[in-house]
Amino acid sequence: MNPADLKNIARLWFKAFNEHDLESLLKLYDDQTEHFSPKLKVREPETNGLIKGKEALRNWWQDCFDRLPTLQYQVSKLTADSEQVFMEYTRKVEGENDMEIGEVLEIKNGKIVFSRVYHG
Repeated sequence: MNPADLKNIARLWFKAFNEHDLESLLKLYDDQTEHFSPKLKVREPETNGLIKGKEALRNWWQDCFDRLPTLQYQVSKLTADSEQVFMEYTRKVEGENDMEIGEVLEIKNGKIVFSRVYHG
């Protein structure tokens, strides 16, 4: 895919996430997607940080939106090639310190097939 198209998918991702629009967010993902996050490793140790499929993503993010109603991501930078986009952003939640995050979205046929979160 064109890097500009991948960046556009990332922008749609941020819009859906910041609006807590779970259905729009999930539409960006392949049905067999995989997602890795250090927060998953802590909150759901049995996953070892990795979940698979849209239903697992739905459960993870619904819990996140319910627990953290003020959660927002502020984009710092998007870097893309023909297969992935690296997103740098700041995690903001009222009452918590800001956290710098890096996340890679691997995209095939216009859908996110794997995402990896890095805390910095």
